[in-house]
Parts: sequence; C-alpha cells; structure tokens
Amino acid sequence: MSFTSDTTTIDNMSTTVLVTGATGLLGRQVFNTFKHSGCLVVGQGFTRASPPTILKADLEKPEEVKNLLNEAKPQIVIHCAANRSPDLCDKNPEQARRVNVDATRTLAEETARQGALFIYISTDYVFPGAEGEAPYETDAPTRPPNSYGVFKRDGETAVLEATKESGLGLVLRVPVLYGTAKENSESAVNCLVDAVYKAQDENAGVSMDDWALRYPTNTEDVARVLRDIVIKYIKERRRIHELPKVLQFSSEDRMTKYEICEKLADVLGLSLVGMTRNQQGNDPNATVQRPYDVHLSTKALRELGIDVRTVDFVSWWRKHLKAYKH
Repeated sequence: MSFTSDTTTIDNMSTTVLVTGATGLLGRQVFNTFKHSGCLVVGQGFTRASPPTILKADLEKPEEVKNLLNEAKPQIVIHCAANRSPDLCDKNPEQARRVNVDATRTLAEETARQGALFIYISTDYVFPGAEGEAPYETDAPTRPPNSYGVFKRDGETAVLEATKESGLGLVLRVPVLYGTAKENSESAVNCLVDAVYKAQDENAGVSMDDWALRYPTNTEDVARVLRDIVIKYIKERRRIHELPKVLQFSSEDRMTKYEICEKLADVLGLSLVGMTRNQQGNDPNATVQRPYDVHLSTKALRELGIDVRTVDFVSWWRKHLKAYKH
C-alpha cells in the first residue's frame, strides 16, 4: 500500500477498507471519509445492509465474520459496530458481551491472520469519571462505572491480545458523538434537538441532566482522525510495534446535557420554558451509574503529529439546522 504524504488522501485505489457498523452514526461518516480519500470501501451492516456496498453479516456469528473478511479482503478494518446503549447493555448483558467483546475478538483474530490493520472504536466510559480525575491519559487505570464500559474495556483487551504478535491492532477511544443522522435517536446529542422542541410546552416537564460533563465530538472529526491514523500507521508499518496501541480523541467543548440544550435552543431561536435542570447526579439506586467527567486527553495523538482540532459545536449546528438566532 502506498499513501500520499498529503494527509487528506489515500492514493491507492487498490486499498480496501472494511467499516463495520457502516449504517450507524459514526460508521456512515467513516465510510464516506475513506471513500473520498481514494479507497475501495466496503461496509458491514445487519438490519440495514444493502449489498454490494454494505454487506450483511451478523457479527455475533464467527462464521459470518470469517465470510465477511474473506469476501471483502480488506487491508484495513475499522470496527465501529457496537451495542452503545448503557441501559441496553445492563438489561441484556449476554447479548451486549457477544457484540462488544466476542465479535470484536473474532474480528481482531481473523484480521491479524490476514495481516490487516485493525482499529477498534472504544469509549470514554471505560473510565470511572470521578470528580477531579480527568483528563485521563491513555494509560490511566480504566475501572468502568457500568456494564457498557466493562464490555468496551474487555473489547479493548481482546483486540490488544489478538494482535499482540502482529502489532496491527489499536484502540481509539471517543466520547459522546453527534453528526449528520438519519434519525436524532442515533445520537445522545442529536436527540436533544427533540427535547428542545418538546420543551416549548411549558407543561412538558422535561428534566435534563445538568451534572455530568460531556465533550460532544463530531463524527466528521472522528472520521478525519481515523484516516490520519491509518495513513500514519501504514506509512510507518516497519516500526508498527513501537507505535502506541491506545489512542484517544475528543473535542474540548465541555458542557452538560442541559447546557447543550441551551445552545441548541439559542440556534433555533427557542426557549426552554418546559425544561428543568437536574443537578442531583447519579441516583444511588439506579442500576446504571454514569461518570461525572471522563474527559479524554489527546496527548498521544498530538505526539504522533495528528491534528486534533474540531469543528465549532454551535457553528456546526447552525449550519446543520439551517437556523439562525433571530
């Protein structure tokens, strides 16, 4: 594989990239970014698969994973598919483990066998997020606060173990994401647009968290960083074992969910008359505990010379919603 030194393109049409979860919020953007960088891109989906662009494969079935890789024959695999709901992971832990851990291990093992570069998308929820601990460096102790974080952490371990000999596996942790979505429910940030509209009724009684700190990051930025990581690691493949295996990317935009709603309402020229701030923090009786602050340090990426700048949150939403403050 030969890549241009220009980090905006991958100058080899014979390079095949496989993107799992290519019908999801992040996967769609990653698919498009690599497609525009000169690669042959193949996606994996399940319920929304559309061959031959998006191949149908149930990642919970090892044979289908092997068939997928044999059909796509990728040099690069970016594993975006996951059960990303903390509540669903808690309600059905067996299924969540099959998707987030077992399928990840199978993919990593088979990818290593084929000599392809494997990138696993992980989460800031691998960290406990206790007050005063953030920002977290890549080598900080993980200690996940909930099942979702545990499964994603175990997925990281599976990748690093499966690719230890080849050195071709790495992890990219990201925080809560937003971006162009088919439905607002695809993102914990995009869905807040619906909450803002609902809050136009003064009797709506919308309670919004104003405790946990979030760092909403745009999928376009994540996809660009993934492209730059691939270029860097392929270019320096001869010393692949020396390159870091865990990376982190995040915007520096810090806000609570209520503060996100304030910004969205401002963009839309709406009020939040039917929304109240909830500053109580975690309910000690709740089965799913959420972290207070899991801000990810981007130091490892910066040391690789990768641009970690991000789009402006308000500007992106102003353009996306085609709405301007009156």
